Amino acid sequence: MAERIMDYRILSNRRLADQVFEMKLEGDSRWIVNPGQFLNVAIDNAYLRRPISICDWDEQGLTLIYKTVGFGTGQMSQRQPGEMLNCLVGLGNGFTPQRVAAQRVVLAGGGVGVPPLYGLAKTCLRLGKQPEVVLGFASARDVFYVSEFEALGVKVHLCTDDGSAGMKGFVSDGMMAGDLCDLPYFACGPLPMLKAVFNVSHAEGQLSFEERMGCGFGACMGCSCRTLTGYKRICREGPVLDSGEVLWTKD
Repeated sequence: MAERIMDYRILSNRRLADQVFEMKLEGDSRWIVNPGQFLNVAIDNAYLRRPISICDWDEQGLTLIYKTVGFGTGQMSQRQPGEMLNCLVGLGNGFTPQRVAAQRVVLAGGGVGVPPLYGLAKTCLRLGKQPEVVLGFASARDVFYVSEFEALGVKVHLCTDDGSAGMKGFVSDGMMAGDLCDLPYFACGPLPMLKAVFNVSHAEGQLSFEERMGCGFGACMGCSCRTLTGYKRICREGPVLDSGEVLWTKD
């Protein structure tokens, strides 16, 4: 589905954790067809839009979760209910759990890679699958959405780097501790996490890459990933790629 510019009304914009905010928007969500897609948010006094993954959506609107890391997301955190947010939507190829035959699957997310897994979990449940979720954060102050996943009825394995919440370790450690490495997986997070998940898993997976994007719709080639069939643009052919097609660089 082609991308287009849409205006959304902000319903709420609340802090979830250290530097992490949840924004609920009212507006047309028909352009979202798979979990793991993203949109590009217009920022005042900035030339480039900011790519934000979509956490969840329904007929009335959608939910974004973002971390304040600079000028653009800092500005987003100051936006108030009732204001309008201009977005370029219909971007990215998301997760496709319907392509996976197995009933039990793993959803693995680290930090701001967690949000798209929430919509993915709901999609998996609608398909009759049984997802288990492994969530990784730096520390307890960074943890969010654990109760929301649990409210869906899915099992959550929580990991923190310093052990201040859940088990001490990374997402890959949580997969090994939960005996989940033989199950098909869907993962979203920073590149080292994705590579670690790929290395410990014995199954096929779908990986959602976090890359710095320029245009966000495939024109600038600034977010390319090397694959078996050549370079693919994370914003256009991704952000989700099959685990078997990625050519990893050496450490």
